[in-house]
Amino acid sequence: MLILIKILLTIPVAYALMYPFLNSTETTGVFKEIEMLGPIGSVVLASVFLALVFFYCRDLHRTLSLIRPTARVATPKSVWLMFLIPYNFIEDFFIVANVANSLKQEAKHNNALGSLKQFGMASGIGWSSAQIVSLLPNEIGSAAGLVALILWIIHWRFIRKVNGMLAETAVSQICH
Repeated sequence: MLILIKILLTIPVAYALMYPFLNSTETTGVFKEIEMLGPIGSVVLASVFLALVFFYCRDLHRTLSLIRPTARVATPKSVWLMFLIPYNFIEDFFIVANVANSLKQEAKHNNALGSLKQFGMASGIGWSSAQIVSLLPNEIGSAAGLVALILWIIHWRFIRKVNGMLAETAVSQICH
């Protein structure tokens, strides 16, 4: 049932992504900004962005891998659904929530995470939401894209910090 809901929610996202192509006279929002870069600049920007998403997914995968299997809400492999466009726009909410909820579960038994007051849910849901709003073909969409990027960086930094904490715990358990 949940997969059906995700697919149904993906339909308007797919339409929003296709809108500039369906209405070729209206090149606005992020597509206008990309068009200004030209074909080579657009390819470079898209390649760099996809590489960054790969590294982000790798870090999320590592987070879930470092969490005890009994505390995981999702498998580490599930984070790679972030590359399944346009489905990822909806799935990103679930990926972020699954990682945050897994961290909450792990914190109950892992003193290294005990100092965390939040588990990245706000910044993760924030960038996921702003990403959806960024599909609006206007200045609001452009501004939301910038907000999404900033919140994504904040969330990624949090994930990297948590990975360090989890890795330290894993090393200390091996040494003892």
